Amino acid sequence: MIRDDIILEDTTLRDGEQAAGVAFSKASKLAIHDYLVATGVRWIEAGIPAMGDEELDTLRTMIARGSDATLVAWNRGVKEEVALSLDIGFKAVHIGLPTSNVHLKDSIGQDRHWLLEQAKNLIKYAKDRGAFVSISAEDVGRTEIPFLQEYACIVTEAGADRLRLSDTIGILTPEAYAERVQSVVNVSSIDVQCHTHNDFGLAVANTLAGLNAGARYFHVTVNAIGERAGMPDLAQTTLALKQLYSKDLGIVTSRLRQLSEIVAQASKQKITPWQPIVGDNVFAHESGIHAKGMLKNNKTFEPFSPEEVGGERKYILGKHSGRAILNHLLQEQGVTVDETQLGDCLRQVRALAIEQGGSVSPEQLRDIYFRISKERVA
Repeated sequence: MIRDDIILEDTTLRDGEQAAGVAFSKASKLAIHDYLVATGVRWIEAGIPAMGDEELDTLRTMIARGSDATLVAWNRGVKEEVALSLDIGFKAVHIGLPTSNVHLKDSIGQDRHWLLEQAKNLIKYAKDRGAFVSISAEDVGRTEIPFLQEYACIVTEAGADRLRLSDTIGILTPEAYAERVQSVVNVSSIDVQCHTHNDFGLAVANTLAGLNAGARYFHVTVNAIGERAGMPDLAQTTLALKQLYSKDLGIVTSRLRQLSEIVAQASKQKITPWQPIVGDNVFAHESGIHAKGMLKNNKTFEPFSPEEVGGERKYILGKHSGRAILNHLLQEQGVTVDETQLGDCLRQVRALAIEQGGSVSPEQLRDIYFRISKERVA
């Protein structure tokens, strides 16, 4: 059962920017930060101070904004990086450490004894400086559950505030991810954070499964951007929690479309038309039976209204349209419709849609209708 005090943390500015080919400027990062805050996001993983240069300058500026969002700095498991994050003013730090043998050996060249000692030392250092401390179990999908439980107990005893379970390469099913969350909840009081990747298209599902298993925090990114196949999408996860699980996170959902567009522009990646929640096709109706139903009752073929997420309902003319939408769109243009002409009109609309390989505009529909009218008179 999902708890009532769950917390969304957006990592668009950290993991999102790590998507191949994405590089946010200072202005872009600040604009995204500001709009996240305006949208109601209260935890933001802001970036990586150890990158230095413009990133460091950007993070200092972000902190100086003084928003009511908790800004989290991401660090490797290196004391100097944690110290830098605290020195520039971060009150919350994340320490990235792997727990699988494959990552320990082949990524950082260490073993589990080193991991446990390093985790304890870094947690103590950051807590002694008054920070909120989040720490990872990276590559949790290839970490044996008994060791994960041992690690969870050790970081809890050391004083960590949160344990991030990172399915680093996205290999877990919802059931397997939930099992790992539950295994930690069973042995430790530490707050668990979901951090899932979308390599098999399961990031949102895995996050919901983790929350159902007792996690409190969870990571998302705008437009699901992130390394490889990305991460759980902020809009999708927020709406699923609100509409399907009755968990309102305080997100201003009417801003989701605009937020998506800001990040799409900054990342130079277009929003696909069928992107859930914010895509152009989410409230677009072409099929004859769908459009006919929608004209009678907006709830027939929409799970939520476009106003809920800052979207716009559209009726599209095309190969699959029916007479009802032709009649509606003609009347919208001030045409007094002779319904006996709609059959011929529909055939020509469908033929034109096939010829053009796409939709037919309302203006083209009107021209077709008047041409048929003239031919009948003649």
